[in-house]
Amino acid sequence: MTQARISAPAPHRAISGRLVIATHNPGKLAEMRELLAAYGIAAVSAGELGLSEPDETGMTFRDNARIKAEAAAKASGLPAFADDSGLAVDALDGAPGIHSARWAGPDRNFHRAMEAIEEKLRERVASAPERRRAHFVSALCVAWPDGHVEEFEARVAGALVWPPRGDKGFGYDPIFLPDGQARTFGEMPSVEKHGLPPKGRGLSHRARAFLKLAEACLG
Repeated sequence: MTQARISAPAPHRAISGRLVIATHNPGKLAEMRELLAAYGIAAVSAGELGLSEPDETGMTFRDNARIKAEAAAKASGLPAFADDSGLAVDALDGAPGIHSARWAGPDRNFHRAMEAIEEKLRERVASAPERRRAHFVSALCVAWPDGHVEEFEARVAGALVWPPRGDKGFGYDPIFLPDGQARTFGEMPSVEKHGLPPKGRGLSHRARAFLKLAEACLG
């Protein structure tokens, strides 16, 4: 009896040279640049290149990360790195999820978005800590102009606090208290939140996803 041959997984492609960070979000750009700098990767943002933002029509974080990375790679002719991330609240059936940025509106008013989440939690009488469970998700995609892609995803679990605490980070960081920590992401310095070991603790969802990417594509 002939046994079916099991094909080996395709090898990961190494990232080298110049890379486009496919974001127009200054907070996300700063985190990505800091993560890449540790590996000597020179990065330019989509905004600096004047690239337009594609419509994020995907149904998952991974879909939208790929849409952004592929659009930037095609427009620039360079490898492009994109993140799609957001906050999923258990008591809100996973909202805001992939619409996390949209809840902040075109002016990126995340204080208003945090207030909207708190209002909805109160409507559902979600005041006890166990009713305020949430997690952050980060999907990373690197796309090359020839169509090759590398994708990685990670998450970090925690609970939501009110009122917001801290003015560091960006987005929903001031209301997110990661499990096992006494401070919100908004109270943590950047090196603690997303700095990589041994200098940092790599606590964030984006840092955890980036560690997977680094192991596969940065040596």
